[in-house]
Amino acid sequence: MVNTNTLAQLAELMGLGDYLYLGKGIAKGGGRNLKSLLANAFEAVLGAVFLDAGYDAAYHYYLNRYRALPSPVRDENFKGRLQQVAQERFGETPVYDSEGARVANRREYTSVVFAGAEPLGTGHGASKQEAEQDAARAALESLLGSARTTHVAKPAAQTRTRRAPRKKREVLAPAPAEVVPLHARPEDDEPVAQVVPQMRSRQFGEPID
Repeated sequence: MVNTNTLAQLAELMGLGDYLYLGKGIAKGGGRNLKSLLANAFEAVLGAVFLDAGYDAAYHYYLNRYRALPSPVRDENFKGRLQQVAQERFGETPVYDSEGARVANRREYTSVVFAGAEPLGTGHGASKQEAEQDAARAALESLLGSARTTHVAKPAAQTRTRRAPRKKREVLAPAPAEVVPLHARPEDDEPVAQVVPQMRSRQFGEPID
């Protein structure tokens, strides 16, 4: 429901492309039919409805138009799927080399996708993003046979060996401390010097001055 193709289709049904304020260059290059601009324009209208009338109004405004679509389109994320395949097969992340050129009165982009030094596919589009998606689609078709029907399988879950239970450690009771009287006097009743224990730090065990 929320992707560039669907939002652009909703904008086309409303004729939002005719109301876009564009520069002369992009207007001549077909900017009023550019999916990314149409999708952004519809999101702007939806945001205005939300700010003016609240969430419920924006919710029904969108949902009613979405349900009226003859057949909602799917947003194929070819670049995401190609990244999975390229990392599994080649251990590389795809890199796109894109450049634009003026064709007649519009601008067209060409993109070549690489995995390392090996080119995987070439694509064309009215924008850099569309060209990269088309290049990824071509790469998937060459690698998997069909980019639209073949899905990347998730790696199988690794089985973990169960560890044996650990033996409980025996806790030995501390030996009883020897009780020494503080004022012990010998038989001749002569006083004995009292020994004061030296205090030590609990953290480092060093004597405290």
